[in-house]
Amino acid sequence: MPRAQLNPIELEYQTFGQPEDTPVLLIMGLGMQLLGWPEEFCRNLARAGYYVIRYDNRDVGLSSKLEQLGRPPLLLNMLRHSLGWKIPAPYTLDDMAEDAIGLLDTLGIARAHVVGASMGGMIAQLVVTHAPERALSLTSIMSTTSAPGLPGPTVAARACLTRRPPRKAYLPEQRELMVEFMLNNLRVLQSPGFPMADEIAAARIRESLDRSLYPAGVLRQLLAVVSAPDRSTLLQQIKTPSLVVHGVDDPLIPLAAGQDTADKIPGARFVAVHGMAHDLAPGVCARLEALMLPHFAAAEDLARSRITATAEVIE
Repeated sequence: MPRAQLNPIELEYQTFGQPEDTPVLLIMGLGMQLLGWPEEFCRNLARAGYYVIRYDNRDVGLSSKLEQLGRPPLLLNMLRHSLGWKIPAPYTLDDMAEDAIGLLDTLGIARAHVVGASMGGMIAQLVVTHAPERALSLTSIMSTTSAPGLPGPTVAARACLTRRPPRKAYLPEQRELMVEFMLNNLRVLQSPGFPMADEIAAARIRESLDRSLYPAGVLRQLLAVVSAPDRSTLLQQIKTPSLVVHGVDDPLIPLAAGQDTADKIPGARFVAVHGMAHDLAPGVCARLEALMLPHFAAAEDLARSRITATAEVIE
């Protein structure tokens, strides 16, 4: 796969479809590689006439690993967060949004549909507020505004963020222990209305492990999420056509966070999906495709009408 040099960050990315088609930038969530966007989902968007870009965020997958920033103490920082103290994050979600914009620059893309899931939704929101002229539309999936007072994860879902695998699971000959550990976490987050067979989930996990495993990067990303300020005021400035999708059964980022996101973005469409939790099972992806494609088309129609109106005024 190609890599984008952003100085000093390098981002590994992959594209589907034809470069002359309208671009769609897919931004993945905490600790997830570009593989988190299932290949069939990407190909379906490409078949619909889009140039799809998925990439590894900094510190995961095959993108730059920021080892010089050290391994942050998770429990200490979570205690600081619970007490309302400032957390010294190695980098911010704003930095990660600039990475995404830099990738568009590298690819020579002026405007794209910006799509993000979970942490990726937070980054997508910032891409649109940092550079509104670069976004044809925004799609924020199972994400949040980081506003105070919103409900937090269930006990089981929170444990998925903080629980560590057994040490021997990191040994190559004990890989199946890591697969089972990650599969158990996924079972907590999986969508009850869109069941995914363990065989499919385990295959996805093995593919990810074969490609990369870098826990320190996940910790640094987690601190970027936990230390992120409330984006409510920023979101109120968005004029980009926006779609907010959230699972009714999400145990990690509860439904209220999605509703709050839509409430803060002027004119946003909010879709609460029954049976959806916090994963991208095949059934969830099919539902997203059915929502995103009309959203993209409507945003493109609006952009064309604005260009026509501007041309008429100039004439």
